[in-house]
Amino acid sequence: MNNKCECCGKKKERSEEEYRKLINRLNRIEGQIRGIKGMVEKNAYCIDILVQVSAINAALNAFNRELLANHIRTCVTEDIRAGKDETIEELVSTMQKLMK
Repeated sequence: MNNKCECCGKKKERSEEEYRKLINRLNRIEGQIRGIKGMVEKNAYCIDILVQVSAINAALNAFNRELLANHIRTCVTEDIRAGKDETIEELVSTMQKLMK
C-alpha cells in the first residue's frame, strides 16, 4: 500500500502522540457532527443548531492550528534546513487559503 498523498506525492510520519492528539480531535468533531444531524432529525430549534455549528467551527480551527504548528515545526523546518526554499511559498499559499 502506498502511504503517499495521491494529489502531491508527499507523506508525513507523525509521532504516536501527534497522531493520537489529531485523531482524538477528529473523533470529537465527528461526534459533534453526528449530534447536529440528530438535532436536525429531531427538529431542534435553529439557534440551538447554530450554536453547535459554531462549536464545530471552533474545533476545526483548533485542529488546523495544531496541525499547522506541527507542520511548521517539522516539515517546514526540515525543508528549509535542506535548502528547499519552495516550502516557504507552499506555506504562504496554505496560510492564505486558511485565512479566507
